Amino acid sequence: MAASGMAALAAVNSLVLLDYTFLLLHTGLIFFNSFGWAWKKTRRLNLISIGLTVSAWLVFAPWYGLGYCPCTHWHWEVKHALGQTGLPNNYLTYLFDTWTGIIITDEFAERLAWTTLLPALIVSVALNLRDWRKSRAKGEEN
Repeated sequence: MAASGMAALAAVNSLVLLDYTFLLLHTGLIFFNSFGWAWKKTRRLNLISIGLTVSAWLVFAPWYGLGYCPCTHWHWEVKHALGQTGLPNNYLTYLFDTWTGIIITDEFAERLAWTTLLPALIVSVALNLRDWRKSRAKGEEN
């Protein structure tokens, strides 16, 4: 195989690896944002992660629309480089179709994202506050 052919194959393989990496990490981030509050050791990181997610959704809204996600943007750039087109605007729409074959609308996916993330944020804040108060009270006892 010619050197240029090997380089092209290596580039495609790198993009495929990057595509799968985004799929796993972005999906993992969604699950962590939704359920990371459940374990005391991950609560603080969960609160930071949700805060960063909501911040991105709101800060980038004037330019890209409410709920814009940089992870989705970067993942879609990789998919376009692989020749994939017709991707949905919402990552959850893509996940439902890819992992279950269930077709949902972007509108439903956006509602699902907000109705999942906001309760997770509330629970995360409440549990982090409770943990902080307990540690503060424990410190005052000593």
